[in-house]
Amino acid sequence: MATALYGALESGLIYAIMALGVYLSFRVLDFPDLTVDGSFVTGAAVSSVLIVNGGMSPVLAVMIGGVAGFLAGCITGLIHTKGKINPLLAGILMMIALYSINLRIMGRPNIPLFNQSTVFEPVVWLQWLNEALMTPFTWLGITDYAPKTFQIIITMFLVVVVMKKAIDWLLRTEMGLALRATGDNDRMVKSLSANTDRYTIVGLGLSNGLVAISGGLIAQYNGSSDAGMGIGIIIVGLASVIIGEAIVGTQTVLKATLAAVIGAIVYRFIIALALRIDFLSASDMKLITAIIVIVALVLPSTLERLKQSRSRYLKQKSLSRSQAREGRNSIATNKTDS
Repeated sequence: MATALYGALESGLIYAIMALGVYLSFRVLDFPDLTVDGSFVTGAAVSSVLIVNGGMSPVLAVMIGGVAGFLAGCITGLIHTKGKINPLLAGILMMIALYSINLRIMGRPNIPLFNQSTVFEPVVWLQWLNEALMTPFTWLGITDYAPKTFQIIITMFLVVVVMKKAIDWLLRTEMGLALRATGDNDRMVKSLSANTDRYTIVGLGLSNGLVAISGGLIAQYNGSSDAGMGIGIIIVGLASVIIGEAIVGTQTVLKATLAAVIGAIVYRFIIALALRIDFLSASDMKLITAIIVIVALVLPSTLERLKQSRSRYLKQKSLSRSQAREGRNSIATNKTDS
């Protein structure tokens, strides 16, 4: 059980980068971008090919994979803005195109990364921190419940913090404010002579770039990249964003981006716990994801309706008591007068 939870934390931190990308497209730009199902694999495919065939540094390979995802997102933006195609359809078209493009990049359906260097290999300057985190488990004699290493958790925590801080900074710049305004009311932005098409294209590029980076990291974490690994990833991203927003809220940009990160981690914990149920298996993961999204969407509105109903009931009850009290006082007054 402990191993499953540590694995959920590790993968949750990696998927948090993808959730930040989905947050940019769905919440900031208000663009239902299905390109992410393809760009996630693009990042994995490009980084895997560069590592296996080119012998490139895994960090540089992931960054180049992110650039490929950025270009894919920009093309989706161009299809929508210049081709005047519906946002949902533009994303679907690019997602379908990327499936074939990813197979071309990989040259085969699957690329194993075993015996290849990855970003998660032990880093010398992190050894002291890793040992410090292991010390409490050693003192308490519960090393069986500790992970073999905290290297992945430490590495991804640092990466996610840097990514989140970068997005927080971006959304507070003039360009970031323009992106947010474009998502809120593009007509108003156009009336101010701003180029909303450019902001949409760049925003989608950044979104898919983050998704592609996450895909490259997941490929290295799992030890392989697969042409079908991106199927349903948009639902995972949406689930992460929705769950995080329910927990943290969206009052500020800092909270909104934190919500995406926490939501991705909580989502992986939910999946890990659900798969511990005897009658569920790994093949049920998509079903579990769909149920989580449905619950996350329905529960807040249901609770709000129940809260409003209870409030109305209490007001009605208070009014009835007040009317009854006034009636008794009136009767008492009439008896006194008589």
